[in-house]
Amino acid sequence: MATLATPRFSFERPFGRGSDSVRRVRAAWISDVHLGTRGANAGALLDFLREYEFETLYVVGDLIDIWQLRRGIYWPQQHNDVIQKILRKSRKGTRVVYILGNHDDLLAKFYGAYGNITVQKHAIHRLADGRRMLVIHGHELDTVVQNVKWLAFAGDVGYQFLLSLNPAINLVRRRFGLGYWSLSAYAKKRVKDAVSFIGRFEEEIVRYAQKFSVGAVLCGHIHSAAIRQFSDVTYYNCGDWVESCSALIEREDGTLELVNYHPFSAALVPPVKDRPAFNHEWTRMNTNP
Repeated sequence: MATLATPRFSFERPFGRGSDSVRRVRAAWISDVHLGTRGANAGALLDFLREYEFETLYVVGDLIDIWQLRRGIYWPQQHNDVIQKILRKSRKGTRVVYILGNHDDLLAKFYGAYGNITVQKHAIHRLADGRRMLVIHGHELDTVVQNVKWLAFAGDVGYQFLLSLNPAINLVRRRFGLGYWSLSAYAKKRVKDAVSFIGRFEEEIVRYAQKFSVGAVLCGHIHSAAIRQFSDVTYYNCGDWVESCSALIEREDGTLELVNYHPFSAALVPPVKDRPAFNHEWTRMNTNP
């Protein structure tokens, strides 16, 4: 059973756009960028990568959307810039751990180490407070993806269509001074909440993590950033870069924090923190218009 606590919010963005300041952190986790699709907010991710330096960067699956690239090639310069930025960080000393997801699973043949970059099925991260954290993409526990792959492909087509509507909707909202809102996230939340998909997914992830004797588990996959406590295991989801534009960071003092980089500033969602010295906290990104 998950326990909920009132989130502690900080209403300050870590840095303003265009800031030359760089913040150093122990680790960061990003997931579900879906480069190769029109829904990928590569510019927002580049802002995040420029503003932080990491000892370890975990790319938790679906960096590149091979499913979508099979249907047609879409690869603007910003998508290439994201790849180059990650490679540049690895050359400068950042340890990059690439955990494969379901949209980039064809890269499984490349498991192994390549300088400061390793490609793995899962990883164990040692948090500053001593806890061990299992890092997986999460599709391993998604019954639809695991057992009925053709249905997952069909659902992805509809999801990509909804994503394609987001830029036009938000262009109109921005003209009226309204914040960022994702139609695809709203539709997904309504449908999946109706069948309790997200809750069951989180419970299964935690149950799976207990086999590894860890105190925490982090995943992506469902595009729903959150921090939740399940008994003695903390569940983290670092979100995505097509809807929530969020990442999880571990600061040098051990603070774990969700940060948000929506495509325009009116939509910024305040960071949510999880400090080891306090109770663990829970949040879910707002999808209400």
